Amino acid sequence: MKRLKAFFANKWVGFTLAALLYTLWFVVWTGNLWMLLGLPLIYDFYISRLFYRWIWHRNAELCRRSRSYKTVYEWVNAIVFATVVATLVHIFFFQLYVIPSSSMERSLLIGDYLYVSKVAYGPQMPNTPLSFPFVHHTMPFSQTKKSYSEAIRRPYHRLKGLGRIERNDVVVFNFPAGDTVLLENQNVTYYDVLREYEALFGAEEGRRRIAADYTIISRPVDKRENYVKRCVAVAGDTLRIVDGTVWVNGRPQEPVPGLQYLYVVQTSEPFSQYAVERLDVREYSREGSDYYMMLTPDMAREVAELGNVRSIHRYVAAPGPEVFPHRSQPAWSQDNYGPVWIPARGATVALTEETLPLYRRIIETYEGHQLELRDGRILIDGTPADSYTFAMDYYWMMGDNRHNSADSRFWGFVPEDHIVGKASFVWLSLDRDRGFPANIRWDRIFSKVR
Repeated sequence: MKRLKAFFANKWVGFTLAALLYTLWFVVWTGNLWMLLGLPLIYDFYISRLFYRWIWHRNAELCRRSRSYKTVYEWVNAIVFATVVATLVHIFFFQLYVIPSSSMERSLLIGDYLYVSKVAYGPQMPNTPLSFPFVHHTMPFSQTKKSYSEAIRRPYHRLKGLGRIERNDVVVFNFPAGDTVLLENQNVTYYDVLREYEALFGAEEGRRRIAADYTIISRPVDKRENYVKRCVAVAGDTLRIVDGTVWVNGRPQEPVPGLQYLYVVQTSEPFSQYAVERLDVREYSREGSDYYMMLTPDMAREVAELGNVRSIHRYVAAPGPEVFPHRSQPAWSQDNYGPVWIPARGATVALTEETLPLYRRIIETYEGHQLELRDGRILIDGTPADSYTFAMDYYWMMGDNRHNSADSRFWGFVPEDHIVGKASFVWLSLDRDRGFPANIRWDRIFSKVR
């Protein structure tokens, strides 16, 4: 044991291990050769000690002379060290995320705290590295003050991960339609409000009025709201939804435990509160003797067997302009959708009157080209084009609570540069309707996300 301690106490051993770890992490993994400039600093810290002899010894001298200075220094040193370590862990390895809405019921519940693995798909390097630590896009105690600076903006770069996104993975990602935000009303999507204004006042006047009514800001990819959904289709897939059932490449989606739909239940007499709680119905509304309940298929069969139930059927939405790509004469709905092809990196699609609405936002917003329609022709960056080759992979995300989820059916594809990580397990779960300690859902703690 003494020999082992003496071995690791050797300055050359310490330098070798630190330099090896640093090179593998910050040079090889990130692919950034500029990070090699950090090796002389590690050498000086372990071997030459020039910085200590010329500068840092004065700090040590002050610590010996003044107890108060030593106390302040130790606190500052601990805070800085903790901040740096936490930031590195957050960027490279994992982050924690809490479920704020019921879009993933019953797979994930409101109040579930998730461990989100970034190494599963590879960590994405920050687009805006200059930001206040431990907050997302807004400063603490403020609704409008942004927590980051765009003085330095970096292009998309993702490190190698343990694997790729697979169908049925539960994924955390940056909200694609969150690039533009209404500061005074951040609970709605800017594009939804804009469509309402344009429908009322026309395209040009609608844009003028929304700009007059709200403060409109843009956010970089890594500072957009985080969403969690299930990936039902990956790049290269063809997706179709028939009466609420997802079909991918001509096959139905693999069974998902806890998948919920809206059911219309007609009764001869109202349900008692006891019956609702016994059935574990968490979301419902009532109009007279009719109930609108979020149920799994198994729960629907159980409800159908109750004596006061006259009929029960799954709700199927009618076509409407609210679904992507928001056509003025819609033929699709959230329950009957597609077919739609999910773009893949390097694949080429023909640009026609039918396909352009599906892929226009990808071309203009996600991949940064200028697209124009001039005299019946499509121009990309000023050049006539009848096809387009995609630069990134895209994904189709949907919530398990199918009739209470804002997902790809309403705002389209999720680009690969928006992917944050894979939801791995629930490390804590709190019921917001109960007080401590009854609010702790012990059966969900450390449960795997499926």
